[in-house]
Formats: sequence, structure tokens, C-alpha cells
Amino acid sequence: MGNDEPDASTAETDGETGDNSAVGIDYAARAADVLGFSRWWQIAAAAGMMAAVSPYQYVWSSISPALSEGLDIALPALGAVFSFYVVFQSLSQFPAGKWRDSRGPGALTFLAAVLAGGGYIGLAYATSLWQLYLLYSLGAVGVGIVYTVAVNTAVKWFPDRTGLTTGVGTMAFAAGSALVVPYVRANATVAAYSDVLRNIGIGILVVTLVGSFLLRDPPEDWLDRKDGDDDDEGLAASIRGRNYSTREMLSTWQFWLLYAMFIAMASADLLVIANVVRFAENFGLAALIATLSATLLPVAAGVSRLILGEATDRFDRKRVMAGSFLLAGLFRIGLVGAGEASNGAVFVAFVLGAMFFSSPLYVFFPSLLADYYGAANSSGNYAVLYTAKVGGGVFSGVVAGYLVASTGWNATFVLGGGLAVAAGLATFVLRPPSGSGLESPEASRERPN
Repeated sequence: MGNDEPDASTAETDGETGDNSAVGIDYAARAADVLGFSRWWQIAAAAGMMAAVSPYQYVWSSISPALSEGLDIALPALGAVFSFYVVFQSLSQFPAGKWRDSRGPGALTFLAAVLAGGGYIGLAYATSLWQLYLLYSLGAVGVGIVYTVAVNTAVKWFPDRTGLTTGVGTMAFAAGSALVVPYVRANATVAAYSDVLRNIGIGILVVTLVGSFLLRDPPEDWLDRKDGDDDDEGLAASIRGRNYSTREMLSTWQFWLLYAMFIAMASADLLVIANVVRFAENFGLAALIATLSATLLPVAAGVSRLILGEATDRFDRKRVMAGSFLLAGLFRIGLVGAGEASNGAVFVAFVLGAMFFSSPLYVFFPSLLADYYGAANSSGNYAVLYTAKVGGGVFSGVVAGYLVASTGWNATFVLGGGLAVAAGLATFVLRPPSGSGLESPEASRERPN
């Protein structure tokens, strides 16, 4: 799994290919002994839940105009609803992650189903702005719970293929709403939006309730060494190293560098997501170009998480991460040139490139964090790191608005590209914390295919 080990994906027997002799632990067989079925069903359940709650983030822009008109609320006031979502979705993950690490996902995901499903159902009956704030914030807590549970289900059950399986879940979160958007767009009228919200809420409730009954965590000793196991050379990094508590993790400089990198990449990522339409309009590009950019953007974001997540399992994780971030920055800077040249086709292509290489940040960071700090406390540890998304939200909203007003769109997007480039360069400074069990050989060779 880590950037200094052989290809641990060869440990599979449940539909994954390879020769088990290459590693000391047969992850798939042990998981099947514990679960009674393939561990991939855990990933399927987690991905289904991620897709179910994705409308909170990706459908809001489609439903907010109807809410504004129906409740006679100005759109700027409604904008704060989404800001509350980002804050509560991000900050709820730490307590949820700590609970999950110590007590498992069952009761927690049941609560998430009630909050996320009930939040959307409640929106159908809201009559005032404060009710929208309250319901969307409660729903955001449910989304945060689902997110941290789903991502860390991959970390806990797939120490050998964390990049791929984390990519499956986060891809579902990015692209899952594509199934819902056409329905919302066709019915997002004052007369119909209540039914739309209620139906989406029921769907969220049902899918997450099913997930709450399916998900479980492996026992603590499921990967203990047994007679006949090989030496540690082939083990996944998160298993070979020791498990850090959150307090221990916070005492290492590596975590704080990762935190700064996360803020930089989330800022660059959300800057494009939140402003691509207005950025295209700034150059006088055709409405079709803005529409294509906004429509294809989540597709590129979702697909990239799967492809580059798998790449980090097969090759040196840090090199894949660094290259991705550097390209994400260059494509953002290139967007300015494409717009200045009024080349719509290149503009759309650069939007897709920018998102393809920045969106996997939500795969890279949990995987690398498990490499460095272990899998046992991964939910709580990653939840702390994920709070950096709040900084990205502030930059892409408040800070970007100020920068656009004072320096213009071009300088703002160049700064976003610069942040991504800086994060890519910072990757080369990273190395495992002392005592992680990974200090040697960190000299990063490529893993065999």
C-alpha cells in the first residue's frame, strides 16, 4: 500500500488477481473468514451510502432557485445554507471518527441515515430561512458521518489496496448525484420542489439505513502474524508500522505539513467547482462552454479518484501525488490562457484536466495518512485532517470573492494554480514519522506491476 513496499494487491483471492506468495498475509481470505463473504461488499455498501448523500453537495445549486422563489428568500441569504453545510460536514467527522474507531460503524451510520434522510425530507416542509439553516446543517452532520465511515471502511478492510477502494467511495460521492440531477432539473419548480426534496430524502434514508446494517469493522487481531507468514517486507505499510493515536499524530511535523497541503489543494479544487461558470462568462465564452464545463466537471472528478487511486496502489504513492498536484496547478494556470485566447474547446479540456488531477486529493490524503500513522485509528485521524477542507471553503468563497473584486479573475485563478503547485512541491519533503516502522526504505522505488 505504501510508497516503499512491493505491490500488495497481489494478496487477493476474492476476484483480485495475483500470487499470494508475494506477501505475508492473505488479506482477502482472512476478511472472508471474518465476514462470511467477500470484503468487496463492504466497499459496495460504503459507496452506495456515499452516492446517496451526495445531493447535499452537488444538487444544492439546482434546487436553491426554487427554494428562493417558493419561500421568498433572497439567493444571497440562501448561500449561507451551503456555507453551513461545508462547516458541519467537515467538523462532524472528528467525533464521528473517534466513535467509529472505538465502537464500530453500526449505530453511527443509523444516526447518519436519520439525520441525512430526515434533513432532506424536512426541507420539503420548511417555511422559513432558519429552518433551512437548521435542517441542512443537521443533514450535513449525517453526510459527515457517512463520509468518514465510508472512506475508513476502505482503509480498515483493504490495507493492501487503500488507493483503489478509497477511490471507489469518493468517486461515488462526486459522481453519484449525476443520477439525481436530471430529475431535479426537470422538477425544480415552485410547485414541484417539495415532492423532489421529499423523494430524495426518502432515497437517502433507505440507502443509508441498509448500509448501517451491512457495515462492520474487522476485529483488532484479524491481521496478526500467524505461523507460516513471511517476513514483514511484503506487508502493507499501515499494518507493518505502529498505530498512532490522534494526540501522537498531532505531535509530528509531517501531519502539519499534510494539513497545510490539504488546505492548499482543497482551495484550488473548490475554487474551480464554485466559480467555473462565472469564470467562463468573464471571458465572454459561449453559454454552451460554461454549461459543458459545469456538467463534465464532476465526471472528471469522480473518474480520476478511481484511476489515480489505483495508481497509488501500484506505484510510488508520493510520486503519483506530487505529479497530480503539479499538473492540477498547471492546468489551472492554463485556464487563464485558454480564456484569454477565447478558445472554448481548450477551456473545457483544461477544466477537465484541472479537476482530474486535483480531485484525487480525497484519495491521496487518507491513504498516505494510513501509511504514516496506521489503520487502527484512521477514522479519527483522517477526520482531524479533513477539517482542513473548511480552510479551502473559506478561500474559494470569501477570500476568492475579495480577490476577484480587488485583482480580477485571472490573478485569483493563477493563485489557485500556485497553491496546487506548492502542494505538489511540498510532497517531496514528506517522509514517514520516526517510529512508524516505515523509515527504511523510504527511498521510494516503484512497485512492480
